[in-house]
Amino acid sequence: MATPRSVDGAPGWCQQHLIATNVGALRQAQVLLARMQDRFYVEPPPGFAAHRVGAHLRHILEFYECFLDGVESGHVDYDARRRDGSVEASRHAALARIASIIHRLENTLALPAESKVTVRMEDAPADSADNSRLVSSLGRELQVLASHTVHHFALIAMTLSAHGFRVERDFGVAPSTLRYRSSLDRGTAVEAAQCAP
Repeated sequence: MATPRSVDGAPGWCQQHLIATNVGALRQAQVLLARMQDRFYVEPPPGFAAHRVGAHLRHILEFYECFLDGVESGHVDYDARRRDGSVEASRHAALARIASIIHRLENTLALPAESKVTVRMEDAPADSADNSRLVSSLGRELQVLASHTVHHFALIAMTLSAHGFRVERDFGVAPSTLRYRSSLDRGTAVEAAQCAP
């Protein structure tokens, strides 16, 4: 199978883009964690008992770890999360874990995006190991991780908003929505320029 190429012919463009997208999202989390107080990280806001920033972030990070561990074996199992309470309870532990994941994403994914992996169906019965594996690719799983991360970032943004903590306007917004908003902004600027005397 051919290596995906960008319009300028550079090999691996697809994978580079997907890695950069995921790393960019994780860097957003680093910036957010550096700005927030510990209480916003570990405590649910009133009326949101099940929503804690730390729990959402731990969940996100453990999906990345399951993926990266699975790349090495050729088999990804997102149900094999460690559910590490230290990441839920400590912004500092989360920041260290994020740095580790970014390093692994940037330095250990030398395989092409179209490389095949098997992915265990989520919540599959334990006795169905042979029948619960789906064929996927590294690129597809990187895309799933990016989408999963944005989804949980949106929940984190709502949780922080309920705390009265303001997040950046683009945090937890899908890249396609950001592009759409940008096109609207450009369209408004073009219309305004056309209407100017």
